[in-house]
Amino acid sequence: MQFKLIAPYQASPGQEAAVEQLVNNFPKKEKQTLLGITGSGKTFVMANLINKLQKPTLIIAHNKTLAAQLYGELKELFPHNRVEYFISFYDYYQPESYLPATDIYIEKDSTVNEQIEKMRMHAVSSIVSRNDTIIVASISCIYSLGNPEDFRTMAAELEVGKQTTRQELIHALVDMQYERNDMVLEAGRFRVRGDVLDVVPSYENDILRVELEGNRISKIKEVNLLTGDVKVTLDRLTLYPARQYVVPEEKHALALEHIKQELEERLPQLPPLEAQRLKQRTNYDLEMIKEVGFCAGMENYSRHFDGRKPGEPPFTLMDYFPKDYLLIIDESHQTIPQAHAMYNGDYSRKKNLVDFGFRLPSALDNRPLRFEEFERKMGKTLFVSATPAEYELEKSRPPVELITRPTGLLDPEVELHPIAGQMQHLMQEAKKTIELGDRILITTLTKRMAEDLADYLVKEGFRVRYMHSEIESLDRIELIRQLRVGEFDILVGINLLREGLDIPEVATIFILDADKEGFLRDERSLIQTIGRASRNVNGKVILYADIETASIKRAMEITKNRRQFQKRFNQLHHITPKTIVKSVSLKEGTIKGTKHLAKSDIKRQLIELDAQMREAAERLEFERAIELRDAIAELNRALSKKMESER
Repeated sequence: MQFKLIAPYQASPGQEAAVEQLVNNFPKKEKQTLLGITGSGKTFVMANLINKLQKPTLIIAHNKTLAAQLYGELKELFPHNRVEYFISFYDYYQPESYLPATDIYIEKDSTVNEQIEKMRMHAVSSIVSRNDTIIVASISCIYSLGNPEDFRTMAAELEVGKQTTRQELIHALVDMQYERNDMVLEAGRFRVRGDVLDVVPSYENDILRVELEGNRISKIKEVNLLTGDVKVTLDRLTLYPARQYVVPEEKHALALEHIKQELEERLPQLPPLEAQRLKQRTNYDLEMIKEVGFCAGMENYSRHFDGRKPGEPPFTLMDYFPKDYLLIIDESHQTIPQAHAMYNGDYSRKKNLVDFGFRLPSALDNRPLRFEEFERKMGKTLFVSATPAEYELEKSRPPVELITRPTGLLDPEVELHPIAGQMQHLMQEAKKTIELGDRILITTLTKRMAEDLADYLVKEGFRVRYMHSEIESLDRIELIRQLRVGEFDILVGINLLREGLDIPEVATIFILDADKEGFLRDERSLIQTIGRASRNVNGKVILYADIETASIKRAMEITKNRRQFQKRFNQLHHITPKTIVKSVSLKEGTIKGTKHLAKSDIKRQLIELDAQMREAAERLEFERAIELRDAIAELNRALSKKMESER
């Protein structure tokens, strides 16, 4: 399959020049940087580059919200190719750890998001089966994953006419970690009825039905899981494992021997208590693996199952790509530091577990890549940023610049306002923006400030939500969709409103405490935040500060110079600036919990729900009344938690 870019518009002169330069440079340069201002169409340049180079592509974004946005845009641009989404699948994750100072051991606890797990599996199955694959991933893609060779060899090749028995098919599915359940069929499970075997691949929504006649496959069908209707009849198909981490049976015995050997070598090195703890735990895990094929925390033994030597880098998503692939690191000034930090954080936690007899030393090799290992796997790489850091510029030398916009939009006007009287000024400016039908972003320095400000503005009659790290990935996407369609007017945030968010409806941005010069208010952060308002013709940014710091001065100068250059470019090419028009998904989602709501909003909802509950009871709609009662109880609990956290 070939990549086929389908876009409703042509590349602008600036975009065409950038793509041509990048394509011409790649034979001579392994690494390049695209310095593209906000709204210049960096995503469209990436898409054109992929289309020209025709290479499977991994795009790494520094946060899940940005990854989801890129995934959505590229899926529209490449409708006939595979565009996939690969982020951490945990809604909640408490890693296994030990605190020596207090002698507290914390077991691993996690909640897996099934939808994201399915998307990850779909991404892995796509890249091993098709070259026309783009995977948009978060930095979690440099964390340990199963051996790609095992994943490929464990796949079952199904073909009409192929000689196989029912028992052989069942055995193959169990080896691939599919569970047999003849009553409830869902992703990662299979059932058997006579000579008909139904399986739901862990990465799909429908049933794959294999019908046998004697000892051969007679039919392969794709069947709708809900209706049971046959969607399509197939001649052949490759069925991939149900989990990312699968091990062929022949490797199990050897791996178990190596684990036993490591245990024998490790025990004499530990004090009696730690040695007893490690012996008991490891022997229990070995018994579980032997009897049922896996154990809790099996990933800690991955080095033995992969056949790696101590210290050897783990397999990651990058190893599933062919050698000649394209890597794009979006918002690289943020993503590269993340890649630097991942290994050290993981190592310091696991070292305590190893030192105190909770894990074997080989657990240290179930880890993210070290940065130098990540660099070795890079290959052809494009760093993309409006504010590239020293690392990218040093590796690629002069960047390819893209500082004009196809829409002719200018960088926003930037004003500096004193902190005294900032709330009154903010509310006056916000009212003007809302009257024009535009939206607003406000950035604060802390989560507490974001919550308090949202609560204050709700009391003043504004429709406000706030967004921070505790709000789940898919809920953040829904929050931005609701802002765009006008369900509320103001979104308050901290660090999640900086890079890459594409919200053309946002005309005004307020940056509070702009003179608190730190990583959230340095030159790069200010330029990135200012850029969020550059997709709207009424774009305006107001900085609240009493001191004009060096970062504020530099950010304002760069914005002013770019604005003047863009005006000259527009005059030269007879371009009239227009707000970007971008479709908004009408599909509504439900945001779980109340973390995005101000206290006043929760209180208002409690009054409304109480009235609805009483009304439902009067109409004898008791089931509805019970639902509303439970919702009220949930809101009361959330309100109590908010009150407690503020004491």
